[in-house]
Amino acid sequence: MAFASIDTGSNTFRLLIAEPSSGAKPWQRVEYAHRMTRLGEGLHHTGRLCEAGMDRAIASYRVFSELLNKHGIPAERTFAAATAAMREAENGQAFAERVKAETGIEIQIISGTDEARMSLAGASSVLEPATREDMLLFDIGGASTEFIRAQNGVRIDDISRKMGVVRLVEAHLQSDPPSIDDYEALKAAANEHLAAVEAHWPDHHAPRHLVGTAGTVTTLAATALDLCPYDAEQINNYRMSRADFITLRDRLLSMTLEQRQQIRTIEPGRADLIIAGLAIVDAVMQRWHYDELITVDAGLLEGLWLQIANKA
Repeated sequence: MAFASIDTGSNTFRLLIAEPSSGAKPWQRVEYAHRMTRLGEGLHHTGRLCEAGMDRAIASYRVFSELLNKHGIPAERTFAAATAAMREAENGQAFAERVKAETGIEIQIISGTDEARMSLAGASSVLEPATREDMLLFDIGGASTEFIRAQNGVRIDDISRKMGVVRLVEAHLQSDPPSIDDYEALKAAANEHLAAVEAHWPDHHAPRHLVGTAGTVTTLAATALDLCPYDAEQINNYRMSRADFITLRDRLLSMTLEQRQQIRTIEPGRADLIIAGLAIVDAVMQRWHYDELITVDAGLLEGLWLQIANKA
């Protein structure tokens, strides 16, 4: 019996339809789809979801609805969740009601804490045991980033910050190619959030391993590997050294937007946002002295799937 999860991100929407499995992973994929919607576009300035973003989102939900119907997945076996963009927008709940009326998909707007908890569950299901022993998992989204400290797959604490790539690009990226001043402004903005993250930790202790999930980190890993077509299995547990990250960072910062758009591992709609993603990863590695970044493809989407499948 198959179950479905939908991750309604501020930048990317993803759908997973899978059956429970007793193999290396607890699911066997039946169908996967994703769409870049940039739902959080303009939210930083207006506090509302814009009409263009909502229209793109509805079009994506219609595609997802067709796939759910194709595989006979009813509402009670589907967990569709929305994160920071709909959580923050003053018209977020109204938009969720519109989605239900127009596509039949019922969206749950989840808290930052629930988002972090399920991201951890999804990532932990495919990470190597040694990594899970003591790790800081961070999930960069379009409107927010979640930081979760965990030991042996068990959450110690978490915090969600309004530090997303769409938000940072709209606020700080003015030049093409990115100027030194713009990049430093992006890093400075990231560091303000990281200071708040560190203050949230009672012991101010950064865990041994740094693990990144979601589109920014997986795109950086795929680009470092020149991985085309994309293969999640090669992304899971891939280790990018600080030196390799700096090489990739400097390469991407030297390019114009048009040049980055030609890189085959950077999907359409992400070539500008990857600069803000670089700044966040750079600031995290530098502030807490990490020599490598471990990447994982699984995260919130898989955590949502685990949640609905385990309820059955």
